[in-house]
Amino acid sequence: MSDIKKIKDDFLLKLKENLDLNQVNQIKTELFGKTGLISSQFKQLGKLAEDERKKFASDLNLVKNELENLITTKINDIETKEINKKLEKEKIDITLPERPFVRGKIHPVSQVIDEISSIFSEIGFSVEEGPDVENEYNNFTALNTPDNHPARDMHDTFYLDDAKKLLLRTHTSPVQIRTMLNDKPPFKIIAPGRTYRSDSDQTHTPMFHQVEGLHIDKNINMGHLKGCLNYFIKEFFEVDKIKMRFRPSHFPFTEPSAEVDIGYEIKDGKIVIGEGDKWLEVLGCGMVHPNVLKNVKVNPDEFQGYAFGIGIDRLAMLKYGINDLRAFFDCDYRWLNHFGFDPIDVPTNYRGLSR
Repeated sequence: MSDIKKIKDDFLLKLKENLDLNQVNQIKTELFGKTGLISSQFKQLGKLAEDERKKFASDLNLVKNELENLITTKINDIETKEINKKLEKEKIDITLPERPFVRGKIHPVSQVIDEISSIFSEIGFSVEEGPDVENEYNNFTALNTPDNHPARDMHDTFYLDDAKKLLLRTHTSPVQIRTMLNDKPPFKIIAPGRTYRSDSDQTHTPMFHQVEGLHIDKNINMGHLKGCLNYFIKEFFEVDKIKMRFRPSHFPFTEPSAEVDIGYEIKDGKIVIGEGDKWLEVLGCGMVHPNVLKNVKVNPDEFQGYAFGIGIDRLAMLKYGINDLRAFFDCDYRWLNHFGFDPIDVPTNYRGLSR
């Protein structure tokens, strides 16, 4: 917490100085860029004790929001002053037609990734990333996927060489493997990112987005998994109660495995989550297979845990009423103007977490 306070105090003083627009934007990059001070603090969550993570994440979000608001205010003030100076010096020909003004929008996928990351950070998960181009071991073998598994077939996977050693990752689970190989348990991470499979229709695209979750520790069980997912679904869909069931399934990397269904009903042509007697599949999960733990040199007799995988694009479709997955990648400004989010006026549930 002392590091967060020092960052806050230092930059509050800087932002009180007489700065120009370039200097303010430089401060913004120092704080919130990919390797910025605040962004780096979020990556420290996984190193904290479990009882410290939630408070640390909450305090860090408060500092982040305060600095973001101050930077936004500072930028607005500078731009207003510059406009006023120009108005004092320049004459405006009011007979000229107004110039077109187009404001960019936040893509629904980007919005949902930030919402998901923020929700999980508040219960102690840190955010990890990995490369889109993966090796066969991390993507399949380490995850207990046998050589004859259908997922390895050419019609499902984009291989980048004839030997099938390099490929575009088919899920973000390889990030879990990389994290566990590079560190020691316990682990409590999520891994959002792009994934690739050879498929295309109304609900499938060759490139899509997933978030994988992993929690490895001593004495972790299915009850912890259910509690975690119950909390996430209620927070994400903004409902007080949720009907949720685990349906037995099979994944090579978990045992036992389950598909998760949530209750819903149709009202006025819209899906209402949390009510009704209909069921909708939203994700897959299970307890991490002992073979996976052995492959990353974690003792399965001492540690166990759960993992889950969620389709980010489908969550966005459900929450924001989008009926065709392909539209996410059509680059149609009219579509984005309708479904996108104003960066100044984001939804009230948006926690403002940068990855």
